Amino acid sequence: QAQLVESGGGLVQPGGSLRLSCAVSGSGFSIYNLALAWYRQAPGKARELVAVIYSGGTTDYTNSVKGRFTISRDNAKNTVYLEMDSLKPEDTAVYYCNTFARPPFEWGQGTQVTVSS
Repeated sequence: QAQLVESGGGLVQPGGSLRLSCAVSGSGFSIYNLALAWYRQAPGKARELVAVIYSGGTTDYTNSVKGRFTISRDNAKNTVYLEMDSLKPEDTAVYYCNTFARPPFEWGQGTQVTVSS
């Protein structure tokens, strides 16, 4: 079982940028062959998928963030990133990382992103 630790969130004005990180740890664990994703959950709403990166590096995004968010991975560091640009108030949520297309690991605490002027 892996542990997930998200970081990099904060308060940012509309139009601003943030870079989230997700460190995946576990004894002898590697993310090399895993598809990983970022999810988010806004107050009063269900958790939704934001972006996916497959083991070969292919990416996919939900329509609302296409052209603004970029997911990437560093297998050597067991870390997944989410670069978020042109942020909007509707991007406000707690952001989580986890696996994609397989049973999830135990969810981390997430990192809060608040977009407000």
